[in-house]
Amino acid sequence: MVEILAPVGGREQLTAALRAGADAVYLGTQAFNARRNAENFTGEGLRDVVEECHHAGVKVHVTFNTLISDGEIAAAEAEMEKIAQSGVDAVIVQDLGVAALFRAHCPGLPLHASTQMAIHNAEGALAAYDLGFRRVVLARELSLAEIRAIRSKIPDDLELEVFIHGALCVSLSGGCYLSGIIGGRSGNRGLCAGPCRLDFTCRGRNYVLSLKDMSHIEHMEELRDAGVASFKIEGRMKGPEYVAAVVHACREKLAGRKPNMDQLQAIFSRSGFTDGYYSGNIGQHMFGIRTREDALNAASAERETGNIVRNVFQKVPLEAKLTLEAGKKAVLTLSDGVNTVAVEGDEPIVPRDAATSEEVVRKNLSKTGGTPYYLETLIFENQGGLMLPPSAQNALRRAALEGLSALRRRVEPWEFDPAPVTLPQRVSRKRQGIWLRAMHPEQLDFDEEAEKILLPGESLTPELAAKYGDRLIATLPEVNFEADSARLTAILQKLQALGVKDVEVWNIGTLHAAKKAGFTLHGGAGLNVYNSLALAEYERLGLADGVISFELSARDIEKLGGTIPRGIIGYGRLPLMRLRACPGKGPKGCGKCQGQTTLTDRIGAEFRVSCDGRRYSTLYNTLPLYVGDKEPGGIDYAVLSFTFESAEEAERIYRKYLGGYPPRVERTRGLYYRETK
Repeated sequence: MVEILAPVGGREQLTAALRAGADAVYLGTQAFNARRNAENFTGEGLRDVVEECHHAGVKVHVTFNTLISDGEIAAAEAEMEKIAQSGVDAVIVQDLGVAALFRAHCPGLPLHASTQMAIHNAEGALAAYDLGFRRVVLARELSLAEIRAIRSKIPDDLELEVFIHGALCVSLSGGCYLSGIIGGRSGNRGLCAGPCRLDFTCRGRNYVLSLKDMSHIEHMEELRDAGVASFKIEGRMKGPEYVAAVVHACREKLAGRKPNMDQLQAIFSRSGFTDGYYSGNIGQHMFGIRTREDALNAASAERETGNIVRNVFQKVPLEAKLTLEAGKKAVLTLSDGVNTVAVEGDEPIVPRDAATSEEVVRKNLSKTGGTPYYLETLIFENQGGLMLPPSAQNALRRAALEGLSALRRRVEPWEFDPAPVTLPQRVSRKRQGIWLRAMHPEQLDFDEEAEKILLPGESLTPELAAKYGDRLIATLPEVNFEADSARLTAILQKLQALGVKDVEVWNIGTLHAAKKAGFTLHGGAGLNVYNSLALAEYERLGLADGVISFELSARDIEKLGGTIPRGIIGYGRLPLMRLRACPGKGPKGCGKCQGQTTLTDRIGAEFRVSCDGRRYSTLYNTLPLYVGDKEPGGIDYAVLSFTFESAEEAERIYRKYLGGYPPRVERTRGLYYRETK
């Protein structure tokens, strides 16, 4: 059995999902979810939603998938208690600090790892499993072959959930900071403004960051056979017609019928659909925008969805037993496999003509319209050839269904420990020096005394390992898709041969692999550490130190508790996106591209893109961040990250930073002093 998981942004979408036949819905409360601009649901009203869904045989997953600061933990705990009391079936989480809170307060409530955790390989799934997650929402960029490979390497009781239809972010989820950096509306905080849909140009092409919507509905059987447990539909900002149509199409496909893909495309698409990631055919054909024609088609297509939601979808099978015995009241027993009710009715009578037949009973007990039930199994015992009028049979059916519905609507709250979680206290220590991070070793070809030197593991040589000794930290790939798993293994083996003991990790999958190999772990900014509890969780996972999210304000950074050293990015072009579909790729592929290109936005600002061996690309901010003259307090070290700078430029910036001087180049202070919403 597989699950069709529908997006629910509000009450109308909930009704559409239930009537179209969803097996589960995912929704958010008023705070701490990645679609804060949707209608969403109040914590107090969530119990009513769970009652309604459980009555219909539908599970409820709540999204709690944003990063939270220390100042929001008390409010988060209050929201968690409401969620626990509502009896939901699972919670979807991004922040490891939030996961720790749920484990502390409500250990029985199942946790699902959000796609915002950027789990794109088996090592990431295993890391989530070790953290107590029982389902992983895989990154949308994976191919069928990669999903199969991940499934083959993880425990049987770890479920996989994949997106089956809906909008595609061009960046790996959890690794997109474009909206936050340029507009102060962070996707990791639930308020992405969608700047990727604006007109960025590259090599004569427009809208090079806008992908078409994905649709893998035609491939559902293959994904099911690959071991996927849940098919997730994107779209909590979409209307009820969209929800109904996509759920219905999924049901049709799983039933062996052909879904109406033309209708789906008309209801919402961006110049059609793509399955480029699924098939591994990644290229320019995957990009598209919402055209005027797309919008016009939607109006007529939405009217055609009315039939889908006209009737209640009946997904709860019933076993019925009707017993007729002379001198006793008729007894009807109904069971849904978990709950059972038995009701008594009129006494049957000796018939003048024919006795009540099983055919007549089946007909009357099958009248379950307007309810989520259908009669699957009937046991009819008529001792003595008695007769029970149809009106009496109907009365029994109504009473039994009412009683069964009352049982199914009962919500079992999760046990919740209300004791507040104590945040770790900050450990004061002497300020460390500067850490230098470079894309190429030759960028650090100057005399310096930096505390640590961070260089790509693939670029290291015996000479570099000897030169920097214990100061050397090998940076591992920020993204390592399952297809590249052998690459990571080879890098780790090379580092062991060189005697390098320290590595920098930007993702929990890479962390998991490097920890198994015995390396000392240093956390990069991609881990999105946003609160003291997350920092403590990463320490528990093995980090010796970690760079704090560059979306966190200087004020909040200064208040962070915890025992391991914490750093910031003090200088560098911030990586705003990780892209598997490169915006610089032409109609015939990469061609003679040397791995560097530039995007231009509507106001002429240029964003450089760098390719990592044609595996993925990184889009960097148009201006470098620099806080050498106004560094946040409470930190232990600052990382100066060099991407496109020459050795001379890198040395000049390093000297300026050491002295606390302005850089004398155009720069930004990022979000340290300009808080995100």
